[in-house]
Amino acid sequence: MSDRDDFLTWVRTALHDAEVALHNGDAAPRQAIWSRREPVSVMGAWRSAHGRRELDELFAGLGRTFSDCTSYVFELVAYDVAGDMAYTTGLEHTSASVDGEPRTYTLRATQVYRREDGEWRVAHRHGDTVTE
Repeated sequence: MSDRDDFLTWVRTALHDAEVALHNGDAAPRQAIWSRREPVSVMGAWRSAHGRRELDELFAGLGRTFSDCTSYVFELVAYDVAGDMAYTTGLEHTSASVDGEPRTYTLRATQVYRREDGEWRVAHRHGDTVTE
């Protein structure tokens, strides 16, 4: 299996499962797949963070915000792997409760990854809402 194939498998399993867990109120799986090495950053649709301490606070807050995920689909538009770096860009279609209110929304999401000790980790995320 190629590096691209291995990476895509990770995106479709570990990354996907972490996002579903987050949208069900459990931030731990998302925190686990993020890099422990600086720099790390999120330029989010709702909140942004820079550095591991701020990321942990952000993810914990998001975990308290989300619940009852009924659907999460990552529509992958493009991706590539170059050595120990990779990226994805795509659309995240989500139906979940936000502060107890059911919502359905789509985010454009671009993420940058680095391989650390043989495992893929997220190093940067940029997301914004898709408007009609």
